[in-house]
Formats: sequence, structure tokens, C-alpha cells
Amino acid sequence: MEKEGRPLFGGKMAKIFIIDVTNRDGVQTAKLGLAKLEKTLLNIYLDKMGIFQSEFGFPLTNHEKAYLNANLQLVKAGALKKIRLEGWIRAVPEDVECTFRNVPEIKHLNVSISTSRQMIENKFQGKFGEKDVIEMMKKSVILAKKLGAESVGVNAEDASRTEMGFLKAFSLAAKAAGADRIRYCDTLGYDDPFTIYDRIYELAKTVSIPIETHCHNDLGMAVANSIAGAKAAVDAGCDAYINTTVNGMGERAGNADLLSVILAIQKSSGFGGKYRLGGKINLKRSWKLAQYASYCFGVPIPINQPGTGGNAFSHESGIHADGALKDRRNYELYDYEELGRGGQEVIETGRQIIVGEYSGIKGFRNVYDKLEVKFKDQNEAKKILELVRYANVHTQKPLISDELRFIAKYPDIAKEIMTVTPQW
Repeated sequence: MEKEGRPLFGGKMAKIFIIDVTNRDGVQTAKLGLAKLEKTLLNIYLDKMGIFQSEFGFPLTNHEKAYLNANLQLVKAGALKKIRLEGWIRAVPEDVECTFRNVPEIKHLNVSISTSRQMIENKFQGKFGEKDVIEMMKKSVILAKKLGAESVGVNAEDASRTEMGFLKAFSLAAKAAGADRIRYCDTLGYDDPFTIYDRIYELAKTVSIPIETHCHNDLGMAVANSIAGAKAAVDAGCDAYINTTVNGMGERAGNADLLSVILAIQKSSGFGGKYRLGGKINLKRSWKLAQYASYCFGVPIPINQPGTGGNAFSHESGIHADGALKDRRNYELYDYEELGRGGQEVIETGRQIIVGEYSGIKGFRNVYDKLEVKFKDQNEAKKILELVRYANVHTQKPLISDELRFIAKYPDIAKEIMTVTPQW
């Protein structure tokens, strides 16, 4: 499937970067969602894991504004050290203007518009044609850069069902307008690893711009399609970006699972040692990240989930158990310790003191004493207690220790994150 090896991009070997979209696409999982505090902690965990960028929300959505601005404050405060925070909007100039009114300090955007004939004809219903689609996209990119965006990705929604000639013309126009990359959206999970490789290779060769894959899992191929598309971009000499979500959360059958994508690039026979991830990924953060997302969404991790499933390192049959005991490499491709697994999990079965929306100061102090968090005086403790009460109302579930520590360390930012004011 490889065309011509892996040429250089801009004088350097092309790399693959991860853009996690849990906080934008993952939260669109029907019947589920995340509180703003939970989205914030996910950004912190993704940052510690070494993920390049988080698509952290919708700048046009009023109930997102406080959370988005507060997370950009966390960048200034050093709580988010390396990860870039990027917003998602429609490729409409009015949306770009509104974005910078709502979130003035945002620096990274992805602007999206449909490109397939199916969607242009049946979603826009005659309001826009192909020329209109290109013009709106160009105006949006130019305006975003003018208003202060440092990077702009252009999304071709339903790219996998878009006629190749138009997809090339659309992408060339985006590049000319100043776009930094093209997001190839397999919106319906329609591609397979062979078609997406051929299409992205041809697109990257024509446009010579980084290509981003956004794959849905309707046919169970989101991870395979994501890495095949990234391979095509790199083989064509361009950097590649892969969209992922934690535990594969997302609309309908979900998106490409973050850990599965990373493991496939680092461990599979055709990728390991041959294709490089941009940035330094700390896989030891995988287990905690997956467990936290599972808790927040209220969705158990499947027992057979790669890396983090309950059976990912379990052996029962005689031949497998015997082989694994002799040498784990007989039946395990990678070590569970690499993912941050292996520690004992302690579950309290006796008396528990937890902090909830109706907690008092004594129970609150008991919980924070166990976390070794100290307060300078009683007034500070009461202030944090009030925030913790609101956080329990906000999340509608008991707070984990990292959430409690975050609120104590960044009380003003935590308050803004949890602030939702209806716009009339």
C-alpha cells in the first residue's frame, strides 16, 4: 500500500500528531455528556499525557464561554503546559467574528463545512453550491487569521464521499487562504483503510499541506482508517494529524480510540519504529485517563478494550497461560506497566466521609486533610467548601481527588468554569 517511502516535510521527516476531540465530538455522544469541570480535568490529563492538541469546545455556544475562557487562563497559569486548545466552528464569517467576541484569546480554530454532493444538495437544500462552499470557507480562514488565530484547520465534512476533483479544489483554496491543514472527515465511517490511504495520498501529493483524519466508527474501522490515512499523508511527504477520543466516545458508534491509535503507531509491525509521533507521549497516563473518562461519561470500559479493558492482559486457556508465565512476550505484545496499570485498587468498604452538595465544614476538612491539602485559615476553607458544594451540583456525582485538588489550587478559575448564565 505504501507508494514511495516517507519523504521529508519542510526538510524534516514528516510526523504524526494527535488531536483529541473528546471535549468537542466525544461530548456529542447521544444521551451522555460531560460537566465543564470534567472537561477541564480531561484537558489536564491529556496535557500530562503529551497530546498535541485538544479540541476543547464550541466558542459559539453560550454555555461554553466561561469554560473556554477559564481553560485559556489555565494555560497562562501553567496548569496546561504544552497542549494547544482549539475551538470548533462552522466555516461561516459571522461565526468567526462571534468566536473572537466570546473567546478573545483563542489562538487555534478548526472551521468546518460540508463538501460532498450528498450534503451540499440535501443538507444545504439548494442554498449553497460548490462555489459558495469554497468562498465561505476562504472568507472564514482569512478572517480568523486577521482576528488573531495562530493556526486554522479546515474541515471537509463528509470528505470520504466527496468527489476527488472538488476535494482537491477545496483544499487548494483553503491552503491559498492561509489554512494550516485540511481535516479529511470520514463523517459516516464510509472509508476503509485502502480507500482512505489512496485518497489522502493523492490529496496530500496535490495540495502539499498537512492532512488531518477524523474518522467515525460506523463500520468498526475508525482506528484502522485513521492510521492508514496518516500513513498516506506521511508517505506523500506531509505531516499528519489524527483525531481521537478517549475510549472511542462519540456520535453513533463513536470515533477513533486515543490509546488504540497510539498503540497501533508505536507497536504494530508496519508502523513501530518507522513512523514517528510528534511530541513525547507518556503512555503511563493512559490507564488513569481512560478510567476518569469512563467515570465521567458513566460508560464502563469494554472488557476487551485494547490496553485498558479488564481482559486486555488476562489469560485463561492452558496454552496461553503456560506461555505467558514462561515469557509474557509469548502472548502479550506490550507490557501493562507501560500504560500505568498494575497497581492495587483500594475500595473503601467501611466508613466513608465524602464531600457533597450538602456537606459541612468538619467533613470537608476531614477529606482535604487526607489529601494533605492545607488552608491558611477558616475563611479560605469555607470558600473552597462552597465551591466544592457547587461542583457536586455541577457534576452530579462525587468528586474525585484530582477534582478536589484542582478546586483548592485554582478556586477563581474553578468558579468561572462552573458558571453558566443563560443569554436572553
